[in-house]
Amino acid sequence: MSYTGVTLDELIQIKTLYSVHYFEYMSDFSFGGESHDFWEFIYVDKGEVGITADTAKHILKKGEIAFHKPNEFHDVTATGYSAPNLIVVSFQCTSPYMSFFENKILKIEHPERQLLANIILEAQNCFEGSLNDTYQTTLIEKHDVFAGKQLIRNYLEQFLLHIIRRYDHTSSLYKDLAKTPKASVDSDIFDRVTAYLDANIRCKLSIDQICRANLIGRSQLQKLFNDKTGLGVINYFSKLKIESAKELIRMNKMNFTQISEYLGYSSIHYFSRQFKKIAGMTPSEYASSIKALTNRKF
Repeated sequence: MSYTGVTLDELIQIKTLYSVHYFEYMSDFSFGGESHDFWEFIYVDKGEVGITADTAKHILKKGEIAFHKPNEFHDVTATGYSAPNLIVVSFQCTSPYMSFFENKILKIEHPERQLLANIILEAQNCFEGSLNDTYQTTLIEKHDVFAGKQLIRNYLEQFLLHIIRRYDHTSSLYKDLAKTPKASVDSDIFDRVTAYLDANIRCKLSIDQICRANLIGRSQLQKLFNDKTGLGVINYFSKLKIESAKELIRMNKMNFTQISEYLGYSSIHYFSRQFKKIAGMTPSEYASSIKALTNRKF
């Protein structure tokens, strides 16, 4: 038997990565702006921000992403209505297909968000320092991580290609990352349950309550969350509460006792223990660390 191979396309190639950040900003944060000779994108994971691209100004809301082309001036400012969480990645790419991203604000879906989560996870494994440090301009590699940089490159290239396919209405090949019917149903249920958890972030919820409200069995719910997040649904909800607590701390309008009561914790002491367990530091330590980063000068 003889075989004929097919040369695989390399439509988008990324050779150099300059930064990977996951920022947790105060509600009054402002970055004065910069320009550089490589691409950068900013994705809003929570809240909203104002951005400038050259001279155009935009409000970027949760779930939206904006791309800055090489040598384009850009800045970012919290609007004051939220304490935003942002993902910012910068990289070198000379592919002509990158022109698709110029002057666009796009909304991404669950499959692309998963790729972003993979990039953040690999960056935490791969590089020294905090991804929340605005002022870190050099990526310092850890030497004990196998294939971390290649995985980041692969995830990032997939991320860009998937977005182009999603918005390229002339392509009949891309059907939401070729979801099977079951995968589509699971994603819809997961989105419905997470929206329910978000809406009830101030409540104490049991698994039975979540199941009844979303018409789903207990074992199916637990399997779904383990598959999607690696956590049980209650652990996921606990993490969601602490993320909300972080945002409230960064808004700087409530003290810790008020935040604890607002989020439905039985006591400030239990809230503090849960915060440290999930965030790795106490509420006071978190507030101090964020304020220290915010008060530094560019």
